Amino acid sequence: MWYSGQVAEREGLTTRLAHSLASVIRGKPRALELLIIGALAEGHVLIEDVPGVGKTTLAKAFARSLELSFSRIQFTPDLLPTDIIGSQTLGTDGQLHFQKGPVFTQVLLADEINRASPRTQSALLEAMSERQVTVDGHTYTFPGPFIVLATQNPLDFQGTYPLPEAQLDRFTLRLAMGYPSEEDELEMLVREGGGFPLGEVKPVASEAEFAEVRQQVRQVRVEPRVLLYLRRLVAQTRNNDNVALGVSPRGAITLYRACQARAFVHSRDFVTPDDIQDLAYAVLGHRLMLTERARYGGISTDTVITTLLKEVPVPR
Repeated sequence: MWYSGQVAEREGLTTRLAHSLASVIRGKPRALELLIIGALAEGHVLIEDVPGVGKTTLAKAFARSLELSFSRIQFTPDLLPTDIIGSQTLGTDGQLHFQKGPVFTQVLLADEINRASPRTQSALLEAMSERQVTVDGHTYTFPGPFIVLATQNPLDFQGTYPLPEAQLDRFTLRLAMGYPSEEDELEMLVREGGGFPLGEVKPVASEAEFAEVRQQVRQVRVEPRVLLYLRRLVAQTRNNDNVALGVSPRGAITLYRACQARAFVHSRDFVTPDDIQDLAYAVLGHRLMLTERARYGGISTDTVITTLLKEVPVPR
């Protein structure tokens, strides 16, 4: 259990962070909550939406709010793995020296990640899984947090390379921004007509505070009956006639950690079945590979998850 002082501290940080992000991304509380949950779960987030709805702005605002270093990589078909990781260069002393690439940061925006070749996409696999990269037999670790925020356009498939299952499995959750409401868009037009609000974003917590809160998230309890419910829900994805490839054990661990983070955000030190149900679509959806019959039959991953949530008994 947390002491009252710890509860106040954690509530203050998550609330301040949400308010900071909402100052530049209006009317999207669900997307902001999912991003915060993904970050607190020590994971990565895939933002899937059309251009111009604020994906890049959200990533920059997140990094500024937590005083984290930020890098942006525009993924293109001619991008090479060395453009991400770095390469050996010949120095004036005649020796080879490793020149670090933009992956050596704390918040990495992988913009339009599906426009790069599979070989280039795979350059991020080790970094996303182990927070390190290996070059010529030497391993370079990342100090502090490392969060990949990747974007892709779900409608434009020309010149793109779909992310392989191994890469999708490394994203904690997937979210979409969506178009703003009329009221929010009118406010945005008035506000941004007089300047760009991203420059007004101020840090709401230090890197050390953020790291401490992430440690507190790991202390959130998951009772055996809730854990069994989570496991049974994941297992059902592997036994569904519409699913060719179900959720992996890594996906189950990811859902576990995301539920801890959601409970934390909602001021609880224990996970409930509601946490699992609320995050099932965002955490499990991109991990399911549907059969061809299901895809051509108009069945979506959301449809499958809705069915599974009805089939698996909820613990009382």
